[in-house]
Amino acid sequence: MSTKLVDAVRRLSLLAAAFLIFVLPLAGQPKQITILHTNDMHASFLPHEAFWVRQNPKPLVGGFNELAFAIDSIRKIRSSTLVLDAGDLMTGNPITDRVYHGAEGGALVEMLNLIGYEGWTPGNHDFDVSYANFQKLAAIGNFAVVAANLIDKKTGMPVTGREYVIIEKNGLKIGIFGLISKEFYNLVDRNSTRQVQLLSPIQTAKRLVGVLRSKADLVVALSHQGVDDDSLLAANVKGLDVIVGGHSHTRLTKPMLVSGVIIVQTGINCENLGVLDLTVDHGTVMKWNGELHQLWYHPNRKTVVKALVDSFKTEIDKEYSEVIGTMEGAPGAAESGAAIANFIADALREGAKADISFINSGGIRKKLTPGVISKRALYELLPFRNKLTTFKITGEQLSTIVRYIIANKPGVYVSGVDCEWRVAANGTTEIVRLLVQGNPINENASYKGTADDYVMGEAKRYLGIDTPPLTYMNETVCTVVEKRVRAERTVSAKIEGRIREIK
Repeated sequence: MSTKLVDAVRRLSLLAAAFLIFVLPLAGQPKQITILHTNDMHASFLPHEAFWVRQNPKPLVGGFNELAFAIDSIRKIRSSTLVLDAGDLMTGNPITDRVYHGAEGGALVEMLNLIGYEGWTPGNHDFDVSYANFQKLAAIGNFAVVAANLIDKKTGMPVTGREYVIIEKNGLKIGIFGLISKEFYNLVDRNSTRQVQLLSPIQTAKRLVGVLRSKADLVVALSHQGVDDDSLLAANVKGLDVIVGGHSHTRLTKPMLVSGVIIVQTGINCENLGVLDLTVDHGTVMKWNGELHQLWYHPNRKTVVKALVDSFKTEIDKEYSEVIGTMEGAPGAAESGAAIANFIADALREGAKADISFINSGGIRKKLTPGVISKRALYELLPFRNKLTTFKITGEQLSTIVRYIIANKPGVYVSGVDCEWRVAANGTTEIVRLLVQGNPINENASYKGTADDYVMGEAKRYLGIDTPPLTYMNETVCTVVEKRVRAERTVSAKIEGRIREIK
């Protein structure tokens, strides 16, 4: 063998040895990843008062400018980050009415683009405007929108077009799939639910973990189910590493560990950013640490979203800062929920010129305290665009509804009905008195009722009857109540037991 050839072989051997000594150990070293996560932001792109703080004036917390600043700051000190959201971006602020890039609420998705989100799964409120509008929102996103167990009936495909995504970070392949609550049909208007098919979250997760486990080093479920269902998911699905959760508005200051699965959730209204640090080695999470970063407001911070946030704030302030009335009453009574719910039910009944009305407690999203009532405060109280409907029911059906409300407590407030009941000696419910508009009920008479289209679409659940034929009014609950507030100017909300037990 020639001297040159021997030298060449020797050099190759030395290079191979160097590769084995230095490169291969590095390839096998544990990898770090930081998951930055949010959920249930409910259009809270502006800071708001930290109601739980005792001092006055209360400090401000949240908003997308603070969120952007926090994420950018953490990116500068963490070697690799992944930014995810677990749904309910929409509903809660007038920005969701504003059309941006063809979608109502589209500016919120554009803000996520600017912040640098990389994955999102929809929540039930992301369908509040309509299924078609959700698809427009998803199309605006420059990030992966994943939803594995919600299928478009026409296409047979996931509503977002993809079940999962695999994102590579710091040498790690991270498989991410999306899930929505099994209660979806009970949470979303029928106009949206009729176009989709809901699959079992647990069965869907089992299938996808089976797919992803061979393709990814880390498997993450973006889940809009709530912490209880996430715990069931963790207990029933092997091979899952992390659940980034939402829906139950649970503020997990530290992650939960269920059957070896790490579960995180940040609360509500963009008040916290979740920070989950993971060390992964050969497809196994070796170390983890999670915490919440509270997004306290600091003025004059300039971020990538500030200009867009400020422009929509100016636009909304111009329209919604108008004072439309005043609420009187003791703070305890006004904040209890029952007082303002009774007022709203009365406004719906009078607005529809009906004999009776119903409203679900879940449709009332905030407290309305004594003092001035701005258009913004009323919108935040009643943010859903559910249309008012009218219908006919007999006195016999109304008696059935009242008995159902007594027995099942479905969270329904009424107007036009006054009922006293008691538990009889044999344990059954006895109706002592039932009045409609101050007169004894006539079970053979026909009464005009009103409620929003969501409640009536779920009439079996809320009222215990099948949905009757509906006439749709061209007004939402909020617009009808706004007219009542403007007309009265001074609102006196009183707690009244309209269906009450007597001894």
